[in-house]
Amino acid sequence: MIHIRRIQEDGADVIALIGEIDASSSIELDLAIAKSVGEGFEKILVDCGALEYISSAGLGVFMSYIEEFKDRGIKMVLFGMSDKVWHTFSILGLGELLQIGKDKVEAKQMIA
Repeated sequence: MIHIRRIQEDGADVIALIGEIDASSSIELDLAIAKSVGEGFEKILVDCGALEYISSAGLGVFMSYIEEFKDRGIKMVLFGMSDKVWHTFSILGLGELLQIGKDKVEAKQMIA
């Protein structure tokens, strides 16, 4: 089960993920990102500090936005991942395709 909270901070939309993202809850992640884009945000920070698990479906949500964000000039940075969650991203090579910062300060610098 996932709980998603959005707050706006310094011109960026911060999407905080709390809990686990699996096939059924990945839809909620997709809706949160789509809403952020729909509201015109060009800087999106994804707080993974309280993300305990992410399935391939959840990873697929992030992957599905890579080309669109590149085309539209939208910057998205994920940050605060636990070692377990980072391992899931890195084993699939997603650390190369997505921008990932260690904490919010670094993530903000990456989208500046």
